[in-house]
Amino acid sequence: MMPMEMMEDGVDRSRVAYPALGNLDQAFTHRAPRQFVPSAQPCGESRRPTNPAISLRPAAAPGISAPRFSAFNTSAQLTAQGRRLTSIPSHLFFHQQPSPPPSPCRQHPPLPQPNLTPRRIDPSIRLRRAIHANDALLARRILASHPHLLHNPDLSLSGNANSNLHLAASLGHIAICRLLVDLGHEADTPALNDSHQTALSLAAAAGHTEVVHCLCENDPPSILRQDLRGRDAIMEASLAGHDTVVQILLTYAPDGAQAALAQADVDGNTALHFASSNGNLLVLRTLLAAGADAGRMNAWSWTAEAYSATVQAEVYLKTLVGEVERRKQARREGDIKTGAGAAVRLVGKEVGD
Repeated sequence: MMPMEMMEDGVDRSRVAYPALGNLDQAFTHRAPRQFVPSAQPCGESRRPTNPAISLRPAAAPGISAPRFSAFNTSAQLTAQGRRLTSIPSHLFFHQQPSPPPSPCRQHPPLPQPNLTPRRIDPSIRLRRAIHANDALLARRILASHPHLLHNPDLSLSGNANSNLHLAASLGHIAICRLLVDLGHEADTPALNDSHQTALSLAAAAGHTEVVHCLCENDPPSILRQDLRGRDAIMEASLAGHDTVVQILLTYAPDGAQAALAQADVDGNTALHFASSNGNLLVLRTLLAAGADAGRMNAWSWTAEAYSATVQAEVYLKTLVGEVERRKQARREGDIKTGAGAAVRLVGKEVGD
């Protein structure tokens, strides 16, 4: 009678059950190695190989020795001919096969399809893009289809609620400005942004001569309109040093150039203070010739001369101020002589009579 550990195939199973009794490799070399091919079984059923000896020894590639031990997991148990054998210790497994692929019966949800339908751009954004591109024809077509976008304030964080005319004036697009003015953009009152600036103030600060001339002809009172800081268009142009713009603004000032130059901001600074602070010599000469008061002080009792940007600007300003004072003195003296001569003539006439 064959021992209990010996089976019909002649393999000593004691060597498999008890690795310490002998070389384990001899228990798997009694037959030629074959690659295990799982048979087609319904989903959910086990795919355990029928021969544990074959499943524990995978086929090796040509020229490469196969690993000595391999299993699907460390808790696998060997079963042969209805007999339960002792599990191989987990510390003997130094190679683990990858997990089997997922079951084909599991259906994955379909991936969402991208929306390829083109999105329409908002008309307000299209209108601002047309203004940036200085496309007056496209702007006219958009305004014809959407007349409520005539002002179209920019409500973004950096937009400062600038209207279409603010944007066109700041960019110097004269064709867009004329189009908006003709359509009634400034019909009732000048459009103001969050800083209470007019489109004329932005154009004057940027030095766009044609736009300033167009807006001054359309609405001269907007020249003297002040923003939250008390600055008007003449102050903005004087600060930026645009002499031609300053001359246009003084020409179209409603109450005259001298009355326009008498305005001051919340700190008491006049247009002459702003021109002196940046050293704009041409603007200084234009303002003094128009009747600006060089001795006027601001809220801190500083004159325009104290704000001179450079020594050259200070010397030039002093020279201009001295020349203006001499002309004023000569004019006063001429007026006195003219009045005295007239009195003499009147007296002589009376005496002659």
